[in-house]
Amino acid sequence: MKYILYLIFSYLVIAVFAFFWQRRLIYYPDKQKPQKTRLDDAGLALWPAQNGYRGCIYSPQTKKIQGTVIIFHGNAGAAWHRSFYTSALMPLNYRVILAEYPGYGGRPGRPSEEALIRDAVQTVRLALEQYHEPLFLFGESLGCGVAAGIAADSSLPIAGLALLTPWDTLTDLAQRIYPFLPARILLRDQYDNITYLKQFTAPIAVVLADGDEIIPTCHGMRLFESLRSRRRLWVIRNAEHNTWFQQITAAQWREIMDFLNSGKR
Repeated sequence: MKYILYLIFSYLVIAVFAFFWQRRLIYYPDKQKPQKTRLDDAGLALWPAQNGYRGCIYSPQTKKIQGTVIIFHGNAGAAWHRSFYTSALMPLNYRVILAEYPGYGGRPGRPSEEALIRDAVQTVRLALEQYHEPLFLFGESLGCGVAAGIAADSSLPIAGLALLTPWDTLTDLAQRIYPFLPARILLRDQYDNITYLKQFTAPIAVVLADGDEIIPTCHGMRLFESLRSRRRLWVIRNAEHNTWFQQITAAQWREIMDFLNSGKR
């Protein structure tokens, strides 16, 4: 009986720890504001230039800009770490904004689902005010939940959405990773991408890594199959969760943007 009571007590301690510390298990921010020299090396600048920093921007040196792409990054690091997106989209003449989250990259605030999506909607509205349409959203891993949360706001004219290594719902993914815990009950940030995208009508590109060791592809496939808008799937071969961008080709980037452009208003 003592042994059973000890196991029950230990389980409750773990569950309580998971409930109160869960956001430290989800979010891994680099809290340092990027240095100007590093931004210059990557061809980036802080954006906007006044009234508070919301991310980094790359603007191609051409008058034939095809539109603006806002990138919402994964749960670790900071926005400026994702300069590989500018390298991919630069030849296609897109303006790229690497959006930063509250609590990341020197920005004030604490990350949570509500805080990230609310702030991201403000970022999108500002980008539309400054650069107008067409506007495309890219979500990477956790950022898929942020981008999907924005897409749920039908007042925002989003021309297309790309989801890179997404999940279906964070609760389902967490339950898979921690099968011994009632994750669906404990989780406060749920990032239910299936529900967020139910009413979204613009094209959605889904990109999966076939060797994803963090978000198994079955979660991305379940999301893909639930989509009601026009959709297309890319599976990057011989790629893992944090290496897919090294395997994706320039031709695939062009295919993705051509597909998303097919739904411009």
